[in-house]
Amino acid sequence: MIAETLAGISLLKASVDFIKSNIDTAKDIGEIAGAVDGLFRGNDEVQAERSKKSGMGIGDQFGIKSVAQEIIDAKLAAEKMQEMKNMINMRFGPDTWQSIVDERARRIQEAKEAALEAKRQQQREQAELFETIKMVLIIGFVALGALGAFIWVLYSASSGEGRPPI
Repeated sequence: MIAETLAGISLLKASVDFIKSNIDTAKDIGEIAGAVDGLFRGNDEVQAERSKKSGMGIGDQFGIKSVAQEIIDAKLAAEKMQEMKNMINMRFGPDTWQSIVDERARRIQEAKEAALEAKRQQQREQAELFETIKMVLIIGFVALGALGAFIWVLYSASSGEGRPPI
């Protein structure tokens, strides 16, 4: 867990450093967009690791060192995010950061909805395939039954009393 959290923190720090060194020369937000994206990904990694407890023992989850590290990492991430919010708003206008956050949330929601729709479409296609297979099997069994009945009629007629075979 510590390695993943450190990766999130290092991504945050690298993004902050890049933004700090390029904010004054950036003509628009697009020039530092990759670093802003890295900032959000790093923050997401720190938060995800903080909430993820799988594979840890009770002592690891509730130990003072673990709890302290989680809280400190989360505070560092929040501090870096606030610092970037202030820098970006100072450079590009007071609503820029909120616009970035809102647009990011909208895109994440759209991606979730698209994934959900793709899953529903796949389920519909599987249901259609199942129905097709079911119909083919029913038709096959009916055809086999009809063929069996026809053969039985022929056999019965050919083994009948004194009747010539057909």
